[in-house]
Amino acid sequence: MGVRRQLAIAALLTVGFTTAGTAAQGASASTRTGASTQVSASVHTSVGAAASVRSAASVRAAAFHAPHKTLKPGMRGAAVKELQTRLRALGYVPGKIDGRYGGSTQAAVWAFQKVQGIRPTSTVAAKTWNALENPKAPKVLVPGGAATRVEINLTRQIMVYYVSGSVKLISHISSGSGIPYVEYAVWNGKRQRFSGGAVTPTGDFKTSWRVSGWHRSYLGQLYNPIFFNGGIALHGALSVPLYPASHGCVRLPMAVAGILPGMLGTGVPVHVRGHFKR
Repeated sequence: MGVRRQLAIAALLTVGFTTAGTAAQGASASTRTGASTQVSASVHTSVGAAASVRSAASVRAAAFHAPHKTLKPGMRGAAVKELQTRLRALGYVPGKIDGRYGGSTQAAVWAFQKVQGIRPTSTVAAKTWNALENPKAPKVLVPGGAATRVEINLTRQIMVYYVSGSVKLISHISSGSGIPYVEYAVWNGKRQRFSGGAVTPTGDFKTSWRVSGWHRSYLGQLYNPIFFNGGIALHGALSVPLYPASHGCVRLPMAVAGILPGMLGTGVPVHVRGHFKR
């Protein structure tokens, strides 16, 4: 082989390795950037099952080495901060990254565990740490839905907000209890009787009007409500238990309700699917 030909081949190989190295560095930088923002684009979930596979693969590619220290609410320290940082990078909302295992972090842990198929518990142990190292993407409920949409999974009691085909936010929720209610409240200046089935209807809706801060309804107080089906809204609540407990609205942890209005616009599709089995 001539000297010129050998030099040409060497140059091509050098370009090839340089390009691959640049791509790898870019992927690493992207991962670091995603970990430092509140909601990472590391979960690239597009419309369709194939995109879900790519989404899960991209999450697994983001290197994370769990401290594997058993954590419980009330604990503080570096391991809690690592937990909070990882949850935020995956699209969950653990609240302030402060190394304190409080209520917001607990709600984010519940949401993560439910997406992974782990029985929700406030204790973060081996099973949850392992899942954080190799997480699954949320199940897509509406493969043919709009790239920007909200999916509410009543079976798992989670909400997923997609923007441009990627997971933007994942939250624990508490939907309608399904237990008929009768409530009495002073409304429009007189005491009135209100009753209903406490059901969060399934179907396809769109976000509509909203209120900033606390909004008083005849069934209680709603924080930053975003209505999507008549009087049914996504809203913050002081109590968001691990079971459906509302009159029909979709309760959100306060940390989620505090940021969602700034992210979720009007006219965005909201898809409600599933059924919770007690």
